[in-house]
Amino acid sequence: MEAKQLQPEEQLYPQHREPQSQSQSHSPAYQALLRAGPQVRPLQQVHAQIIVLRKYRNLALITKLLTLACATGSISYTRRLFLTVPNPDSFLFNSLIKGSSKFSFSNDAIFFYRRMLLANISPSNYTFTSVIKACADLSASRLGRGIHSHVLVCGYGSDSFVQAALVTFYAKTGDLGVARKLFDKMPERTVVAWNSMISAYEQNGFSKEAIGLFYQMREWGIKPDSTTFVSVLSACAQLGAIGLGCWVHDYVISNGFDVNVVLGTSFINMFSRCGNVTKAREVFDLMSEWNVIAWTAMISGYGMHGYGKEAMELFGKMRIHGPRPNNVTFVAVLSACAHAGLIQEGRCAFGSMRKEFGLVPGVEHHVCMVDMFGRAGLLNDAHAFIKELNPRELTPAIWTAMLGACKMHKNFDLGVEVAEHLLAVEPENPGHYVLLSNIYAVTGKMDRVELVRNLMIRRGLKKQVGYSTIEVDQKTYLFSMGDKSHPETNEVYRYLDKLMSRCREAGYVPAPESVMHELEEEEREYALRYHSEKLAIAFGLLKTSSSVAIRIVKNLRMCEDCHSAIKYISIVSNREIIIRDKLRFHHFNDGSCSCLDYW
Repeated sequence: MEAKQLQPEEQLYPQHREPQSQSQSHSPAYQALLRAGPQVRPLQQVHAQIIVLRKYRNLALITKLLTLACATGSISYTRRLFLTVPNPDSFLFNSLIKGSSKFSFSNDAIFFYRRMLLANISPSNYTFTSVIKACADLSASRLGRGIHSHVLVCGYGSDSFVQAALVTFYAKTGDLGVARKLFDKMPERTVVAWNSMISAYEQNGFSKEAIGLFYQMREWGIKPDSTTFVSVLSACAQLGAIGLGCWVHDYVISNGFDVNVVLGTSFINMFSRCGNVTKAREVFDLMSEWNVIAWTAMISGYGMHGYGKEAMELFGKMRIHGPRPNNVTFVAVLSACAHAGLIQEGRCAFGSMRKEFGLVPGVEHHVCMVDMFGRAGLLNDAHAFIKELNPRELTPAIWTAMLGACKMHKNFDLGVEVAEHLLAVEPENPGHYVLLSNIYAVTGKMDRVELVRNLMIRRGLKKQVGYSTIEVDQKTYLFSMGDKSHPETNEVYRYLDKLMSRCREAGYVPAPESVMHELEEEEREYALRYHSEKLAIAFGLLKTSSSVAIRIVKNLRMCEDCHSAIKYISIVSNREIIIRDKLRFHHFNDGSCSCLDYW
């Protein structure tokens, strides 16, 4: 099949030009180009020789010169040189379009494509594959759709390489429906096409669909490659699907795949985000090379699990032996310090950004600092830090971090002030209303609670729906609060009721302030009992053996009641329970949590 697909590419040579291997490759000028390689000055010297020798009408030489010039990254030189060519042929145009697209000069790829059409030279599948990739990289939706029409007119609608490029294009421009229709209509799906569709689902947040398509790929007998696994591991990380992630790891090792820095970093992220930071570190230590992304991924993994000291130790090694830290690295470090209460270490790291590395702190770093001070109860320090920022740096995210700290440490006067400021600058965010309502409720100002709730109703705002996922036997199950859609709902609810009764006997008391305050006391307890993470835990306890840890992924921050209840569940069930919420990991074991109630 591959040989058949390459035939149109071979036909790009005009009839009057012999393939270079037969007539050009041994000429002195061509050999000089090969010696020059993708280096601007040597190429310009050879270019001068070509002019002196009056070889500038030799399209084979000029095409090679242009291709190497593009590979140097000097696209301006490439364009100037191209404009001196009197009669460029299809091979020259296609070489330029492919080179420009390959080296991320997407606008220039489109420029050469348009010049090709103006020269009345018909595009081939080779042309369309490259120019569609350029449109995808630019997210040029309207232009890409126009080129798709041209593909159909020219008769390349069933070409597998063009189809794969179109799948990627529609996926990158957000039209997954069209992408999937094209994919399903493909008569022959190469691994590239499967990868394009799997990646499209994963990058647009449809991780379950990405994994489902991966299973279908295996059923069809298509062998995955490293690119497939990078997308699948990212989907596993999003869903907390550690079973499939471990299968991929075993497959990669047993089949002799090269665990390069990209694939290795994908494993680090997957294991970290699925709750097994020890395994993530094993992967990190066995890698043959590390770039800044790999170091940052491992530091971030430690941080999200509350292992601040380990994160800082690794950061120290990176400063000595590793690549130069970047802004993302410092976000990971500062977040690790915030979650572990390492105030002095966080101050030093923040100060070193400018002094040692010349990096300018951004919004993310400021949020981490406010969060770090706030979690430690240093509200005055957090407030003072905010006051030192200029008005352009005072984003809603910074005030949100401050508001969370006020709620955590019950500084309600300051909390109300911060919340009202947030509502003024970001009135469409329902989370701010919920936090303000909770603060008013805890202080007993129920009239204010009603005002906030009514304001939300008038503005058509609703609290984000929470859900939790759990993986059992490599299948992911989703639960939402009060969810009764699962086929084993009755069994799950009965088990959860018994579980919570045992927790009550062990000392658990519901925290009714964690739910909407207009509910009656009995209704509050009902709402708390059937929060999504409790349902997922009950299902996990029912369906797994006593030696298996329960792993849950929740899309929102865990409420105080669930955090308290799960401590007791870990006692009465004698299980380790690992939950990844919106902010961090919680490892519950024998009645305590790894966050030390510091989240």
